[in-house]
Amino acid sequence: MSKIYAVGDIQGCAPSLKNLVKKLPPKSKIIFLGDLVNRGPDSLGSLRILKKLQESGRAECILGNHDLHLLSIDAGLRKTRGLDTVDKILKAPDRAELIDWLRHRPLALNNGNVLTVHAGVLPQWDISQTIECAQEVEKALRKKTYKDFLANMYGNTSNKWSNSLKGYERLRVITNALTRMRFCTPTGLMEFESKEGLEAGPKGYLPWFKVPKRKTKDALIYFGHWSTLGLLQQHNVIGLDTGCVWGGKLTAMEIPESGKRRKDLEIIQVRGYDHPMRM
Repeated sequence: MSKIYAVGDIQGCAPSLKNLVKKLPPKSKIIFLGDLVNRGPDSLGSLRILKKLQESGRAECILGNHDLHLLSIDAGLRKTRGLDTVDKILKAPDRAELIDWLRHRPLALNNGNVLTVHAGVLPQWDISQTIECAQEVEKALRKKTYKDFLANMYGNTSNKWSNSLKGYERLRVITNALTRMRFCTPTGLMEFESKEGLEAGPKGYLPWFKVPKRKTKDALIYFGHWSTLGLLQQHNVIGLDTGCVWGGKLTAMEIPESGKRRKDLEIIQVRGYDHPMRM
């Protein structure tokens, strides 16, 4: 069986992406954990590489908050901001093709053994509900009316899950959890401002994977999004955003086959981008 690797946030660092793919076994499968574009030197090149890998059957790419930001800019709903590096995508001859490909990507994947997401999983969700909720957003993004969803996607409220949520409010909570969340309360109230280490959340808030009685606590979860954590390996959670775009590294970590011990999993890293704006 071919090895499977998960890869942390690329954020438009096409040179690092190329170098990493060269280091992975030729027949391996790759799951990219979102934030495929933005802030790095070549978002257009990154998208083209990833699209080719996905269409060849070698890779799948999960959507992150920066990828949704690009979709919203393309739709005319948001403007580019200071550190954005997506202008070349917007001017590219294959812009429409790339955007169409991007909005058909998943927000979560599960192979029966491992759950992969960009940011986090709410404590009330088990694996099945996580995938079902992700598919609700995926369906909205793939409709001809997807711009209506994007127009209602942004906002910090509601910031707590309820099975009774409906419409765009429901989709917003799902999107925020899967693509933006770092901290939440034991009841699943999300907070979006804190971005530093594990102890940086407001009083009463915990890293989403530290919440007691989280329904996915027995599942192995790979995620990105949280670069200040670096390479994180804790009980049943693997964080792979190692700050590639901020002078760190781009990291791939093997996803275990059933029965393979965690300590035997391969980690492959390449040098990231020395961003001129990094502190």
